[in-house]
Amino acid sequence: MTGICSGRVAVVTGAGRGLGRAHALALAAEGAKVVVNDLGVGLDGAAETDGPAQRVVDEIRALGGEAVAHGGDIATTDGAASLITTALEAFGRLDILVNNAGFLRDRMLVNLDEDDWDAVMRVHLKGHFLPLKHAAAHWRAEAKGGGTPQARVVNTSSGAGLLGSVGQGNYSAAKAGIIGLTLVAAAEMGRYGIQINAIAPAARTRMTEHTFAETMAAPGEGGFDAMAPENVSPLVVWLGSAASTGVTGRVFAVEGGRITVMEGWRPGPTADKGARWSPAEAGEAALGLLAASETPQPVYGTR
Repeated sequence: MTGICSGRVAVVTGAGRGLGRAHALALAAEGAKVVVNDLGVGLDGAAETDGPAQRVVDEIRALGGEAVAHGGDIATTDGAASLITTALEAFGRLDILVNNAGFLRDRMLVNLDEDDWDAVMRVHLKGHFLPLKHAAAHWRAEAKGGGTPQARVVNTSSGAGLLGSVGQGNYSAAKAGIIGLTLVAAAEMGRYGIQINAIAPAARTRMTEHTFAETMAAPGEGGFDAMAPENVSPLVVWLGSAASTGVTGRVFAVEGGRITVMEGWRPGPTADKGARWSPAEAGEAALGLLAASETPQPVYGTR
């Protein structure tokens, strides 16, 4: 198969369904050989008995592409290491890592159990860190050995990570952490030919079709399905290709036919007394600065 990722090898985590499946299929359609990772768990992370990763592999092969399945837990050192090893053993190289795996355990903060906090942090944040660590170690060794990697990582954040989302304190915190991880990794790994970006997609998946049912509903016959996960994948494919050279450390919001570069935190109005403020003075200054600043966007789910 030919395309902008022809000859490249991609790993996609959480690729058995939803966004991950769409990314895997789109990468394969553009010529990439794909390692399809999925642990095969339910929406809340509980074990299931089916094998969604192999089904996606079968889809790719039926369309003339090349793919292998990986069912390891990428939030463990052994699972993340074997993910990278699978790509190298199956296809002889690694060029693209798409971190996508995740699930939800939604609760309001006062009802959020510690186990539900830890589980979501583990799969989203640790599940990004460990594959990234092992892939980056491989590419760094390649660069130090005289190679010239054109390595690409696409991390998956969320609007919840950018703005917060009521009832999703654990998920929002994990997705915000992924943005911070992306920025640091891009700064650290650029010297080795590794580009690392993040997307904040809005699409219909198992995690959103019930939580945001009205927004995620499919249109009537013939209408543009703005919430189809396949709308997000073209940008992921481009970010994974050599055509994206020079793009790193950026966050893109993707929804329907819209792509937005998110510009993140930056200094706004500032006051400098040149000496220590009293509490009353600090408060007066803060109120003045707030009056001069832009009104923040509302948190998702705010009534």
